[in-house]
Amino acid sequence: MRTLLLAFALTVATPALAQANPQIDYPAFQALTASVAPARATRLIAFDAFKAEAAKPGTLLLDARSKDAFARGHIKGAVNLPLTDFTAESLAAVIGANAGRPILIYCNNNFSNHRSPVPLKSAALALNIQTFINLVGYGYPNVRELADVVDFTDPKVEWVTG
Repeated sequence: MRTLLLAFALTVATPALAQANPQIDYPAFQALTASVAPARATRLIAFDAFKAEAAKPGTLLLDARSKDAFARGHIKGAVNLPLTDFTAESLAAVIGANAGRPILIYCNNNFSNHRSPVPLKSAALALNIQTFINLVGYGYPNVRELADVVDFTDPKVEWVTG
């Protein structure tokens, strides 16, 4: 009898669980991810080129790590907007009106130190991946990503705290 009641309860609950949340579109995310992949492959840049681009007027160096991690250390000149805070409005406030503005990104996995504030993340879940997809998905096509792994104690990185 218990088994029959459990089976009935699951059958009744399944349609409610299967209803799609209109504010979550996984198939669209999959399509976006697939469409971004070829562009991302051409947008990875070496450290020296990354630093040269960051020095150009109008380029935004965006750190999408948490506010806490950013405060504990980041590349000089970076602006923080945590990925969890990305919305059309918050991105426009940080990036500005020019959707084609050059944007440079980096994440924990660009550093060899593997300690706070840049502990190594699972390679498949590196923040650069989600940040790149989100920026392009929100309409910012001119994103470049640091390709190299560097030591944040190297003076060329210009690591700062605060």
